[in-house]
Amino acid sequence: MRTLYVRIIVTTMGIMIASAIIAFAVSNIHYQHYLKPENDQKVTEIAENIVSIYEGNDQHITAYLTAMAELGYKFYLMEEGGEGQTFGEPFESEELNQTHIESVLNGNVYHGIANYPWRPFVTGFFDNELKNTIGVPIQLDGAAHALFVRPDSAQQFGEMRIFLAVMLGLTLLFSFILVVTSTRFIVNPIKRLTEATKKIAAGNYHIKLDVKRRDEIGRLANDFTKMSDKLEQTEEKRQEFVSSVSHEIQSPLTSIQGFSQALREEILSEEESVRYLDIIEKESKRLSALSKQLLTLSFLDRGIENNDMQPFDVAGQLKEVVLATEWQWLEKEIEIEMDVSPATVIGDHELLQQVWMNLVTNAIRYTNQGGRIRIRTVNEKATTTIVIEDTGIGIAEAEILQIFDRFYKVDKARTRTENSTGLGLAIVKKIIELHDGSIMVESELGQGSTFIVNLSKA
Repeated sequence: MRTLYVRIIVTTMGIMIASAIIAFAVSNIHYQHYLKPENDQKVTEIAENIVSIYEGNDQHITAYLTAMAELGYKFYLMEEGGEGQTFGEPFESEELNQTHIESVLNGNVYHGIANYPWRPFVTGFFDNELKNTIGVPIQLDGAAHALFVRPDSAQQFGEMRIFLAVMLGLTLLFSFILVVTSTRFIVNPIKRLTEATKKIAAGNYHIKLDVKRRDEIGRLANDFTKMSDKLEQTEEKRQEFVSSVSHEIQSPLTSIQGFSQALREEILSEEESVRYLDIIEKESKRLSALSKQLLTLSFLDRGIENNDMQPFDVAGQLKEVVLATEWQWLEKEIEIEMDVSPATVIGDHELLQQVWMNLVTNAIRYTNQGGRIRIRTVNEKATTTIVIEDTGIGIAEAEILQIFDRFYKVDKARTRTENSTGLGLAIVKKIIELHDGSIMVESELGQGSTFIVNLSKA
């Protein structure tokens, strides 16, 4: 029973056989406790009627009982001397306690059907024995006799018994055949799922299962297909991430290597040497920033601890960020407007500090000289909304959905020379999601951008 196919077949057949045995046992118990007393009473009435009819006419007992036997009964007539005569089909056993015989001869009724021994898995209804009869007294020529009566089940139910036996046998046979056939249809989709699982384990995510079913197996196949698609997307993002990381690392390393070699091998003026050293320092800082942000993303991918989630005033934190970036917006003569009111949220103070720092520095970076940045909060019943809007260069509509992707840069040609890694907004989005919040962007080229963050209140 190593395969599910064999297991289902064996289990189903076992259930069918066990059900048949249990049903027969329950039916036998029902017969013993309810049907057998009723059957005993019915046969007793029939036997008494047979005696009453006989005693009311002048017909000879042999002819009378022979005629009655043809109606589906069998009789055993016994006189006081102990000699007996059978009418109808013979009994398989004519053994009967002498005490019962004498009781009938003395005028009592023998209830052999009601008192027939009980056996759990064999019903006594069809047992063709003398002790499984009804005995009634009868007077023949002035002498007391005992007449034992029972239905001739072979005559009354012979064809029906054969019919039922054949029907039961064919039912079991066809049931087994249909179980074997239907089980294959049940197991085949599971086999395909198993093969698909092996392919996924081997790294092949391009799997489409053609299972058109609406049951649990169909839903499992659909969920499996969705999982395969998700894994394929994850693998593509992983490869793209590795490729982007390699590219981002390789670019500053190439610059550092090239300018270092130039400083060693070429005769340069002091001004050129300083410019080369500045470039090397700038690229080193880019590498350092990249490594820090990669470590931050790795940390965020593992989630944050509940112990780090504490209530604090987000308005005060926004003011701290504005003060920390003062030299940057003063240098570009940018006007800062703040419309914030106290709002307590639950979160990781340091991570949310990084969110506001990234959004504010981005707004400063992409806002032209003499522009304006507005920071405001909106308190609602269950959430606090933080809005950071600028009058900068804006973002094209086609690129808005991609700005939160890792290593994505809106203007690759320009930002390539700046200290930008393309990870800042990806980190922002990840932190907001870990706080069960949301972030949206509204932007238009040349008109500026608005970042809207929603966080749950404490």
